[in-house]
Amino acid sequence: MTLNLSEMTNTELKQYLSKHRNEREAFQAPLEVLMSRRNPANRQPYPFDLADPKTEVD
Repeated sequence: MTLNLSEMTNTELKQYLSKHRNEREAFQAPLEVLMSRRNPANRQPYPFDLADPKTEVD
């Protein structure tokens, strides 16, 4: 069975990853597809990238 990862929904990809979490080859490609779908607008800044992390994190 050949998987078409680009046609799978995020939920299906997560289920597949959950089932194959101990198999490196079977885990890597779907994870890359799932990560490529992330919306950069939803990412939180890493505290060390902030100008004044202490006040901005507080």
